[in-house]
Amino acid sequence: MPNKSDRPIVSDSEALQDEETRILDESSEFSEVLYERMNLVVDKGQEPMRLDKFLTARIENISRNKVQQAIDGGRVLVNNKTASANYKIRPGDNIICFSDKQAMGEEIIPEQMPLNIFYEDDEVLVINKPAGLVVHPASGNYSGTLINGVAWYLHEKNTSITEETLPRFGLVHRIDKNTSGLLVLAKTSRAVASLAKQFFDHSVKREYIALVWGDLKEDKGTIIAHIGRHQRFRKLFEAYPEGEHGKEAITHYTVLERFGYVTLVRCVLETGRTHQIRVHLKYIGHPLFNDETYGGDKILKGTIFSKYKQFVENCFSICKRQALHAKTIGFIHPSTNMEMLFDSDLPDDMREVIGKWRSYAQRGSSKD
Repeated sequence: MPNKSDRPIVSDSEALQDEETRILDESSEFSEVLYERMNLVVDKGQEPMRLDKFLTARIENISRNKVQQAIDGGRVLVNNKTASANYKIRPGDNIICFSDKQAMGEEIIPEQMPLNIFYEDDEVLVINKPAGLVVHPASGNYSGTLINGVAWYLHEKNTSITEETLPRFGLVHRIDKNTSGLLVLAKTSRAVASLAKQFFDHSVKREYIALVWGDLKEDKGTIIAHIGRHQRFRKLFEAYPEGEHGKEAITHYTVLERFGYVTLVRCVLETGRTHQIRVHLKYIGHPLFNDETYGGDKILKGTIFSKYKQFVENCFSICKRQALHAKTIGFIHPSTNMEMLFDSDLPDDMREVIGKWRSYAQRGSSKD
């Protein structure tokens, strides 16, 4: 790292932005989006300097090689336009970097495995992830993850693709292990930059289908509450309505079908925090059906009759995870600029358990 005297001159406002960036980086684990945006404004007293040298000096714990990769990949914008590494910065330049410096710490070993590829072209890959499959390596899951399979698949098609040339093998967002549904990955650096920006701008369309406990009062609604680590149980997340902890999170929901003791809802994410739908629905008193982490694996609504208890336990045995499916994903294609929209069917376990609740509601619980 350069000596302090060699660092570019920064303004008070830039120092404040740096602090905001540090906080954002530290809380990036609270997001399902894996690239973070950093804003830098060149001070009016700054002398001309190469863009790559400026960023290497300004961003802590990053190599010049990593900076050059980001620039070459289109993940650095100067005044909202891509620039070359030798661009000479000028006072007042607004620099935006989509940084992957919070990348996963575990090495990704390519492993052959079946992938349910929903769509593929030269730039993007859309995969329909089954429930139970971890997205990327982490503590306790060093292999057998989706990204291990993607690494093998991409490398078989193009041996030049590595973590160095395509960080995280194109993974730009993630969904929970026991959530099923659509995930988009990038196959080129250009696609990474485009998708990272779209996720940050909240322009990616993401719709989920969830089965939740209870009968929601309103047909439509919006849940606004910060999401952050639980203050006591650090593996859990919590909703903080006053915003004193965590990051802003917004979920829009629409009731699709009512079954009395449970409700089928569509959720649209405006933000993308870890466990967002699960935490938000628990916050309003409607945990996801069979969500063990957030209390939905118990009978929360219904009668005391043993026949009803047996019915619910049968439903739990059919859908052995939280009843949540990432049904729809939409984005602007990185090279054609055309809108792409993909919609998937519900997996068998959710379809079957929804059908059972529908039949139960039609029969009338009074018979039990």
